[in-house]
Amino acid sequence: MNEKTMTEEQHFEQMIAEESICINENLVYERPETLTDTPMHYCPGCGHGVAHRIIAEVIAELGIQDQTIGVAPVGCSVLAYNYLNIDMTEAAHGRASAVATGIKRVLPDKYVFSYQGDGDLAAIGTGETIHTCNRGENILIVFINNGIYGMTGGQMAPTTLPGMKSTTSPFGRDVSVMGNPLKITDLVAQLPGTYYVTRCAVNSPVNVRKAKAAIKKSFEYQKEKKGTCFVEIVSNCPSNWKMTPVQANKWLEENMLPYYPLGDLKKPSN
Repeated sequence: MNEKTMTEEQHFEQMIAEESICINENLVYERPETLTDTPMHYCPGCGHGVAHRIIAEVIAELGIQDQTIGVAPVGCSVLAYNYLNIDMTEAAHGRASAVATGIKRVLPDKYVFSYQGDGDLAAIGTGETIHTCNRGENILIVFINNGIYGMTGGQMAPTTLPGMKSTTSPFGRDVSVMGNPLKITDLVAQLPGTYYVTRCAVNSPVNVRKAKAAIKKSFEYQKEKKGTCFVEIVSNCPSNWKMTPVQANKWLEENMLPYYPLGDLKKPSN
């Protein structure tokens, strides 16, 4: 059929079909089935959305969607169940690793992970985190560190940098009064129960790829039943840092990463 004999409707359908073929041939990005088609509530430029994305991609690529259970506690991550198309459960503030422990012990063949922020994991949940890692529970803990309480108004967190301003440290964190930031990832790396401990970031394409690789290795290590995997992701909080997304990523690179250097803190010897 040539264009002269085509009806207007047939011509339009052919154009759509050709455009679809072109799009599929050049496709470089698509939403994995493990990520729901739901608009995210996170502030523009926030690293949580990227972290959700790479977790969803890894689960899809490993083909473990129906075998994975995630635990999200209180904080900005509380609505993770809206976006990750897997079995999810909630936990009380700070108790996600304890809930994940219970799930893994009852369902040892499942892939279990917790997704926690710094105020949750390193403040109210410090005890649960330390003892989960010390026991070597066979789960993955994903730790989002943006150096501030994001959801509740920008208060100082255990990970807030020296001199960094927040609503509860308006003149900057004074370590002589408020203590030093808690490098909890360094701490859990010393515990005998941890198997793989690493620190990543999601502020650049290169760092996103490295963070995704760390998440993937952590899920794969669960099959070996060697202990806890702990992945810290240094992120930003443009809203509470009072910056644009571009400024926040620059500030993260110049201030957060020197204090929380990226790389493996503990990895399998084999």
